[in-house]
Amino acid sequence: MPQHSRRVALCGVILESNAFSPVADEADFRRALYMEGPEIVDEARQAVSRLPREMAAFVQTMDATGPWTPVPLLVTGCPPWGPIDGDFFRRCVAQITAGLGAAGDLDGVYIANHGAMVATDDGDPDGGMMAAIRDALGPDAAVVATLDLHANISQRMVEASDAIIGYQTNPHVDQVQRGEEAALLLRQIFAGMRPRQTLVRLPLVPPSTTLLTAAGPYGDLIDYGQRRSRELAGEIVNVSVFGNFAFSDSAKNGLAVVVTARSDEDKAVDLANEIAARAWQNRTTFSRDMMPIGDAVVLAAAVASEPARAPVIFSDAGDNPGGGGEGRTTWLLEALTDAGAQGVYYGAFFDQDLAAEAHALGTGTEFDAVFNRTGDTEFSKRFETRAKVLQLSNGEMVGRLGIYKNRMLKLGPSAALEIGGTGGIIVIVISARQQTADPMFFEMFGLDIARARCVCVKSRGHFRAGFAPWFLPEQVFEVDTAGLTSPVLTRFQWRNLPRPVYPLDPDTTWSPAQS
Repeated sequence: MPQHSRRVALCGVILESNAFSPVADEADFRRALYMEGPEIVDEARQAVSRLPREMAAFVQTMDATGPWTPVPLLVTGCPPWGPIDGDFFRRCVAQITAGLGAAGDLDGVYIANHGAMVATDDGDPDGGMMAAIRDALGPDAAVVATLDLHANISQRMVEASDAIIGYQTNPHVDQVQRGEEAALLLRQIFAGMRPRQTLVRLPLVPPSTTLLTAAGPYGDLIDYGQRRSRELAGEIVNVSVFGNFAFSDSAKNGLAVVVTARSDEDKAVDLANEIAARAWQNRTTFSRDMMPIGDAVVLAAAVASEPARAPVIFSDAGDNPGGGGEGRTTWLLEALTDAGAQGVYYGAFFDQDLAAEAHALGTGTEFDAVFNRTGDTEFSKRFETRAKVLQLSNGEMVGRLGIYKNRMLKLGPSAALEIGGTGGIIVIVISARQQTADPMFFEMFGLDIARARCVCVKSRGHFRAGFAPWFLPEQVFEVDTAGLTSPVLTRFQWRNLPRPVYPLDPDTTWSPAQS
């Protein structure tokens, strides 16, 4: 008997919101990613796609596992920035729900969101979007979502969906697997499974530097959840531990555990509380020291002067475009320049005016390079130094390692500038804000990472996967720079966090809810 061709809608509004960053408006989304209708499916089936990898993987897995009819609606997103403009967000949701209404009978919806979005007038737009989709569908169709592990989870998100699947790796290198998992779970629902999911959220807001998964408390917690899930595989179909994104500054902030059972909600509740209790017991381990800028400059000089020493890579942690940073603070760059640093690759600095000037001047030109000549901010101050235009690029690249692997990025007119003469500092300047999480940011200019003595990246964690072939964990240093993504949480004026919350309030208490 032929298998019924299931009709599944596809949508996503993807943003990680830093409440302290400028508003993300419609133009930001349209510049980065805005696809409607059949274009979504066509792009998802390409070997190299501009879509998030989980969306492409979902479509390809549905293709491979049986008949289905995709109903593509809207997928849009931009790099982490501030709150989404409320009017634009409502238009996106209205377009999605109108598409659901026009589509007729649907068997399910797949949502690819980030999960840590806030709007200019709404602290839980992800939840609002999911609730609107559920209202448009009714109770019978399945709603499955994949989210970044930095998502902030609300009860409304859980109630509006059948299953929420979070990434398990940071740096994020498992988006393909999570998209595949979403498709396979949806197929199980179509076969008759009626999942039950539950949420436990803790008053624990860890700094971003403590949410790596290769080692440390967060990685241990995720591993524990996956082991317990396997032990209960007859009933538990997914365990997702969301580290939260502190900078969203929302009422739904906090490390969250979402457990999905095949049918027994009590088993999901018991396991979620078990994992949450383990996290709370180990809350004091969610801390990590950073390197002062002065110490980083000294280390860079020592490495440059001693060829036998292993090279190092610095994270400009306070200015991570992957967390809503502007990508144009100069604290670390200026300190290295003043010290006459040698053998440094530094990238990528977001400055459209400087990139345009370099293109106008041409390769080989020496000039007075002015960083942040217009619109300087509290953190992104003007900085001027003599530089030479080494190489130019249109900024179109395909990532090859880590989070950007096989994804097309369009960085706009870009330039490699040399500061301090031959062998000094090579700065990559780009025209579209992105975190430097892939070696292609340098390699597209013909630069060999292995020739650098010190690499500085505007990225907080994802660079670790992109630069792993050259730098072991002991060669990686997070530098304590000021900016919109500083992991020192006491530097921010919080307005909406659910206080008390650990570690900002050391005496915070928590115990599992009584069943």
